[in-house]
Amino acid sequence: MEKWRVIPFEHFDSFENMAIDEAIFRAGRQREMPPTIRFYGWKRPAVSLGYFQDAEREINCGYCRDRGIDIVRRPTGGRAVLHGDDLTYSLVAGENSLHFSSDIVETYRIISGCIIRGLEKSGVEAEMVEEGRTGSGSAGGFCFAASYRNELLTDGKKICGSAQVRAKGMFLQHGSLLMDFDPMAVCAAIITKDAEAEAKALEASVTSMRKSVGDNIGIDTLCRNIAAGFEEVLNIRLIDGRLSPEEETLRDSLLENKYLNARWNMGRGAKSGH
Repeated sequence: MEKWRVIPFEHFDSFENMAIDEAIFRAGRQREMPPTIRFYGWKRPAVSLGYFQDAEREINCGYCRDRGIDIVRRPTGGRAVLHGDDLTYSLVAGENSLHFSSDIVETYRIISGCIIRGLEKSGVEAEMVEEGRTGSGSAGGFCFAASYRNELLTDGKKICGSAQVRAKGMFLQHGSLLMDFDPMAVCAAIITKDAEAEAKALEASVTSMRKSVGDNIGIDTLCRNIAAGFEEVLNIRLIDGRLSPEEETLRDSLLENKYLNARWNMGRGAKSGH
């Protein structure tokens, strides 16, 4: 039975969360290592931007600054997520390892199947989006405003959004599972044309664990259930672990030179022309 590393749930600020995930990703590109799953939360509210997004055009930066909401750019693509009441996971693995392939859509499908199993254990019925894109298109810079193929819905509403990056035969996938959801907070932090109307549209198309099962399940139990979902679907064994000395060194360097740097967090989208 294949053994993977799982790094247990812990809260960090937004900048350290991104630095840790990229450190694991980079270390995996440099030497062969087993896949790693990490579960984490956010010490402070934060908006994470997709790699190509334009912060000034898509995020209400003044609102975020005034309310102490961090803005951090992810190494993965996709659209913005307002973090706080969510469980975030990351998975780093080789794209041609035992359970995955170079087909990005297929990788999403496999990972989503594992999360569905974990949600079932938590009392939540979820299903994958089968084809294309669904959603109202409201709050266009917000990840949960639309659902893409192989993402997860509960009662027809999006509950988990994911994004991915690949390099040198490895992939890093981030995903956020909503524990609670405040559409007005999203429409205040992410630029919209009509905040009230778009908040109503999000209310109709997005759900959360709290809406599905109330307060009957906590973060720790949910992490265990999702971990068990991966074990059962993929026939693997997860072993509790921690960052290696190499990963800790990479984390510290990335934190200092990248994720605490406004040029990275605020400038990438404008420079890329997206």
